[in-house]
Parts: sequence; structure tokens; C-alpha cells
Amino acid sequence: MRTFFLLIITSILFLYSASSFSHQLSTSYITLNNDTNKNQYIGDWQVNIADLEQIVPLDLDQNGQISWAEIKAKRSSINQFISASLTLSQTEQVCALSSEATYQLDNHFNQPYLVIPLLFNCDSNNSVTLNYSAFFKTDANHKAIVNINNVSRVFNINDAKQTFSVTQSSYLSTFSQYVYQGVIHILIGVDHILFLIALLLPCVLTRTQKQWQGITSKKQIIKHTAWIVTAFTLAHSITLTATALNLVSPNSRWVELGIAISVLFAALNNVWPVVLRLGWLTFAFGLLHGMGFASVLGELGLSSDYQLLSILAFNLGVEFGQLSILLVALPLLIWVRNYDWYKKWLMPIGSIAIALIALQWSIERF
Repeated sequence: MRTFFLLIITSILFLYSASSFSHQLSTSYITLNNDTNKNQYIGDWQVNIADLEQIVPLDLDQNGQISWAEIKAKRSSINQFISASLTLSQTEQVCALSSEATYQLDNHFNQPYLVIPLLFNCDSNNSVTLNYSAFFKTDANHKAIVNINNVSRVFNINDAKQTFSVTQSSYLSTFSQYVYQGVIHILIGVDHILFLIALLLPCVLTRTQKQWQGITSKKQIIKHTAWIVTAFTLAHSITLTATALNLVSPNSRWVELGIAISVLFAALNNVWPVVLRLGWLTFAFGLLHGMGFASVLGELGLSSDYQLLSILAFNLGVEFGQLSILLVALPLLIWVRNYDWYKKWLMPIGSIAIALIALQWSIERF
């Protein structure tokens, strides 16, 4: 009983911590280019209105809703925030910033974003350095996806100043950059991680007389796990590539809902098994997850010089991240597979916790 209560507490803590990350992470998007005038970088900064509200109070009448009139009334304060948060420079000379064009609205992951026009006047066509400091004081996990002349970078609290070269990017720099972004995405993509864990939990078990039993042969466990992971990898690679190349254009809202439902089904299937051979089902759900991966790659933007290499590298990064999870989880699951507390308590309770999180996501994304 003591072990049972410890498992309950652990599951509740897990549910609480994972739920806190179930929403889209705080992210803004900056796009700039100097195609028209080599001394002018023109583009926009897309900011989550909920993030902006933390810095510039927009809800003037305190009714819980932010109107377009309230946003326009705060334009002066927003411009001050922009000047304090963004600096573009060349050889330590700051490029003059203007943000006088018309505001617009957009959305990412079903959240409203304010599109702020940007125009930087620089002295030459040299490499530029962007210094970004917005929202880090209110959210240390905030990031900005910056695309300057079709070169994408991710800015965070530890990497808030980066230089963009005017020369063509190399194969190696493009490859390493997109591999890194793929790894980062899978490691912060809680829905993808929970789906993978939900699939791994029963990989060391077999169903006999309506009871879970540990699989004796480690070789069989590895073979079974390899089939599941391969099905997932093949499926998401297909749709990631097809979506990134605009061969298919799925609705992101329904894709995100489908991903949440896939996590929910995989978790509940561990407690009340309906499908015991998960290979083809994993493949089907993997197609949805690939579209989710592609939406992130779409936000990053493909390298203008090496589009196919960008897709390949990002997908490879996703595989590296997935493999790192597998290398940690599978040995632990093999070790505990024959313990009754794992088969009777930890596996079902952990699955139910995952299912509850996925149910919350499904409701939010519907």
C-alpha cells in the first residue's frame, strides 16, 4: 500500500507538471528581408497578444477582452516596447527603426497575434546582428523564431544576440541548424513525447488471459519496440516532407486535435486494450504527428538555398530526439517489466495520467 500511494503521488505530480506545459510555448515570429533595398530590412514582428498584455496593459476597460480599439490606443506604448526589445545593427552601428505602418492580426496555434510592421534603415549591405530581449523577464522559456533573408534562427534567453551573414549559407551550417531545431522540437513537444511513452509502456509486456505479463525475451522486446518506432518514424517522415513541400495542406487546428486524440487513445489502450498489434495504428497516428512537425518547420521556414536538405535535417533531428528518449526509457522498462507493481499499478496509473492530459488537450483544441 505504501508503494501504491507513492505511485499515486508521483502520477499526480506528473500530471500537474505536464499539464503546465500542455499549451503552446510563448513564441513570437520576426521576418525581415532587404530584397527591395539592400540598405533597408522590411518585415514584421508577430507577437502573441496574451504575451504583449503582460508588458503593455491592453485591456483598458478591464472586461477580460482586448478590442482592436484598445490595441490602437496603446500604439505609443507598444512602439516604446518595440524599441526597447529589438535592435538591429551593422558593425556596432544601430540601424534606425520605424514601425509606423498599419497593424494587422494573425493567429498561430489558434491564438491571436498582433502583426507589427518593422523597417530598419542600415548604412550598408553588410552582415546584421539582431539583439532580442522581449518577454524574457516575464517568461524565461519564451523564444523568437527569426527569419532574415530566408535564414531562420531561434532566439531564447541564452541565445538572444545572433548575427546573420549576407553570404549564402553553407551545406554544413544549414544541416546543423535544422538538425538542432528538430531535436529541440521533439524534446519540448510534450504531446509527441507522451505519445511515444504511451506506446513504450506496454512494449515490454504481453497480454495473456486478460493480464499483462512481462516478456521474457529481451530480443523480442527490442524487435517489437523497433517495429513500433519504425512505423512511427516512417509515417511522420512521409507527411512532414509532403506538408513542408506544400504537397498537402492540412488544417493545423484539426491536426493538433488529431494528435491529442492519438495520445488519448494510445494511453487508454494500455488500460483497456482494444488493439494489441500497434504497428499499423502507430503508422496511422504517425501521419498526423508528421503534419504537426511540419507546422513547426513551416514556422521556422525552409532554407532558400537548400530546401530538401532543410527538411531532411529537421526530420533527422526529430529522430535523434526520439532516439534519446527511447535510449533512456526502454532500459528502465525492461528492468521493471516483471515487477507486479509495474504491471498492476505504475503502467496503468501512468497511462491514465497521460490520458487525462490528452483529454484536456482535446477539449482545448476542439
